[in-house]
Amino acid sequence: MRFPRPITPLRRSARILGTLTLGLALTLTACGNDEPANDGSTKVSETDHNDADVAFATDMIQHHAQALSMVDLTVDRTLDPEVQQLADDIREAQGPEIETMSDWLQEWDEEIPETMRDHSNAGHDMEGMGDSMDGLDSDMPGMMSGDDFDELENAPDSEFQTMWLERMVGHHEGAVEMAQGEQDNGQYKPAVNLAAAVVETQTAEIDKMKALLGS
Repeated sequence: MRFPRPITPLRRSARILGTLTLGLALTLTACGNDEPANDGSTKVSETDHNDADVAFATDMIQHHAQALSMVDLTVDRTLDPEVQQLADDIREAQGPEIETMSDWLQEWDEEIPETMRDHSNAGHDMEGMGDSMDGLDSDMPGMMSGDDFDELENAPDSEFQTMWLERMVGHHEGAVEMAQGEQDNGQYKPAVNLAAAVVETQTAEIDKMKALLGS
């Protein structure tokens, strides 16, 4: 008569390990068909968008517009060549990005927000560019108030460049924070990609400006 082989501790461990391995394999297989997601819950899409995408485009248009207005303040100011190049780079990058985000909002049947540049170009009687912030949202990260903007506009030449760099560092840091939020929560892939570009470009510019400030 053949007796069954006893189940030794070694065989029992092997059997448990095999069961766990099979369960893990089935779990991975079940998850393998999921599309890439930003934070594990939001699927990125080439065509679909969500509220985070709308908020990102709406807020970043206004944020970029203020950065361009800060660049406008450098006109007729004497700047170091590195600072002048930085101002030119900001204008070259952020102008087209505003146009891109405005196109998205139009495609999504969303309202394109007013910006301080719209107000300043409308021919209203204003004592300073800070007045063009009246009625606009200045609570976004890094966004300057009208008073802050007037202070920068009226700074003497001896103080302007340093103040401009300091204010632009804070402004860029706010933009990076906003863009990281889009990376975490956005659905529309072109918007998520633009957010990644904002993080990369403006982080590099922050480092450059801090170096120019000696900090």
